Amino acid sequence: MTEILRAGPETVVTLHFAVRLMDGTEMDSTFGGEPASFVWGDESLLPGFESSIRGLKAGDKRSVFLEAQKAFGEYNDENVQHFTRETFVQYDTLEPGMVLSFADAAGGELPGVISKVEEEWVYVDFNHPLAGRDLTFEVEIVAVERYAPEQPVTLN
Repeated sequence: MTEILRAGPETVVTLHFAVRLMDGTEMDSTFGGEPASFVWGDESLLPGFESSIRGLKAGDKRSVFLEAQKAFGEYNDENVQHFTRETFVQYDTLEPGMVLSFADAAGGELPGVISKVEEEWVYVDFNHPLAGRDLTFEVEIVAVERYAPEQPVTLN
């Protein structure tokens, strides 16, 4: 008899998902394309989403509602910063909605969205684009496999 693995610790989960706003607007989806894979607990999924699919097996489908604070967090006005226009001399034009890459304190990259451009100041929003938004995740589990840390995993 074959063991039926369920999503949880020590598993690799392959799934299709769609992220939707409460008005039904689809923000991201793997349906109709390649599924995504992750190692349980690797922090690649939102904790609220990961915990909501615990125990699911291949073939299971679920619709998950996540309030903003359990999804990408509440919108934080302090994450909007302003810089002098001179900071952006390398750009010919700056427009609201442009996404630029900034160096974070750890030397990594941090995306920021231009939210307002004034004569002397440029305002950059470092909130996640879905911060402050309640979301619905549609999920279909494609496969659940045992994870062996000594074996390399190819993630989609």
